[in-house]
Amino acid sequence: MFHCEAHLVRTHDLLEIDAKQFISSQPSAPQWVEDNLRKTPFVVVRRGPVTGREIPIGVRGTERNQRWAGFCPKFANSILTPQQLLSRAIPTSRADAIPALRALNLLKERWKDLVLPWGPGGSVGFEFASGRHVANPESDLDIVIYADRSMSAAEAKSLWDRAMNLPAVVDIRVETPVCGFSLKEFASQSLAAILLRAPGGIVLGTDPWGVELQSVDSNLPAVSSILPSRDTWASSENEFRSADMQINFTKRSNKVSNPMKSMRVVRLITQSLCID
Repeated sequence: MFHCEAHLVRTHDLLEIDAKQFISSQPSAPQWVEDNLRKTPFVVVRRGPVTGREIPIGVRGTERNQRWAGFCPKFANSILTPQQLLSRAIPTSRADAIPALRALNLLKERWKDLVLPWGPGGSVGFEFASGRHVANPESDLDIVIYADRSMSAAEAKSLWDRAMNLPAVVDIRVETPVCGFSLKEFASQSLAAILLRAPGGIVLGTDPWGVELQSVDSNLPAVSSILPSRDTWASSENEFRSADMQINFTKRSNKVSNPMKSMRVVRLITQSLCID
């Protein structure tokens, strides 16, 4: 979690900012960043290292390749969480046009017994927060679940099974106090280890709530974080798909010991780069 004035800010939260002030502090930002923020002054909290006075954020443009990573001061005009966005009414005309919005309405009914905080991320979450119609007929439904307590594989499988056969592709990310991970991967009984996404990089592990993950990054004891699936925020200083991402195999018992396991690790990493 990031402290933002009197509030705790988690990855996937959307911040309404002072666009003029933010732009003046970002001389290296592409022109499209300024153009979009002047129209829609919202940024999303992304996964990344925490500095003393700033939090990592992402700016999304109108095109899919327009994703920019930056930092903003720990101040926002308003903070909107995925859980808050879940209560937003969906106009019938939009639900009829956008499968992801219809899928969200159905998932609300199927998950009505879920007590963990959850809500939409990605394009659907951004549309709810900003009021701008950014979701399109091909958009996935990105969902964020915040799980401060441990979740069993059986619980995960129950949630995943109830998210099947929806009108749109659903990508569900679970966030713990130390990392984020795919609900689908965690629910699979065939995977001994899954990809865990922490501010310091990606690791392979079996316990997303394990204290040993705090060794990935020195900021981890004070941070719990994430980002919208299938969106990448590119910048010269902090690229989500940077080549220096370290996969820490040696600090846990999940070492690659045979070609089949190696192929599985490569496949998981490839999937991760497509959705994180």
